[in-house]
Amino acid sequence: MAVGKEILTKIRSVQNTQKITRAMQMVATSKMRKTQERMRAARPYAEKVRTVMAHLAQANTDLEHPLLQSRDVVKRAGIILMTSDKGLCGGLNVNTLKRFFAQVKDLQDKGIEVDVCCLGQKGLAACQRARLNVVASATQLGDVPKMEKLIGPLTVLFKQYAEGELDALYIVYSRFINTMKQEPATEQLLPLTSEHMVVEHSHSWDYLYEPNALSVMEFLVKRYIESVVFEAMAENMASEQAARMVAMKSATDNAGNTIKQLRLVYNKARQAAITTELSEIVAGAAAV
Repeated sequence: MAVGKEILTKIRSVQNTQKITRAMQMVATSKMRKTQERMRAARPYAEKVRTVMAHLAQANTDLEHPLLQSRDVVKRAGIILMTSDKGLCGGLNVNTLKRFFAQVKDLQDKGIEVDVCCLGQKGLAACQRARLNVVASATQLGDVPKMEKLIGPLTVLFKQYAEGELDALYIVYSRFINTMKQEPATEQLLPLTSEHMVVEHSHSWDYLYEPNALSVMEFLVKRYIESVVFEAMAENMASEQAARMVAMKSATDNAGNTIKQLRLVYNKARQAAITTELSEIVAGAAAV
């Protein structure tokens, strides 16, 4: 029964695949809880830096720092593209890349040139295929967000913006909504708008500065942007693990359904073979 043997081989192959997807689902579930904790822990720091920066800006309205100045004409913009290094996470990277390329097209339609900073192997490969101008990149980010891997690419963008080579800076990443939902998001990092400088307190603030207010503001702006990017990376990693968990659960369930269908086909083929053998025996006995 050659057909039956082929079906049994397929069943064993699907069962082995099912074991792998189930293991990957369990690993992603464990990692997802940890990434969610890191994501929540990253938010208070960024919010506190933003508050202090807003207080400083209100106390010194005459501060003119390159990172705070808005440009009348935007000729070149930078985009930080954040994706995962690995696949098998459903449509997470695909949706993020769709949002990214839509943003690039929108800027190019306005006559704005685009420089890209890629954080993640999938985004870097997509930008290289599209032949976009990649000025900085970081890959192999791991499962834990680390600031030291972000400092290099962000320093390149800060320098370009301060020297007037970039007129705006955006970030595209996957925002974590819940375990079942992650959506691509686009945020403007530079120039800082009035929305970034809103504070809840109505009274004024004053500080003593060392060495001066401009240096303190420069430090705070960079730390704020770094903390926003770090938080976005934490959310992107949480989204990646959640999407991988859902994708692997779906793959495991699909493998189970495939095994059921193959067993049904095998049983039908086996029953057909038995029926054929019985018919041949009966026909032979009748001929005798």
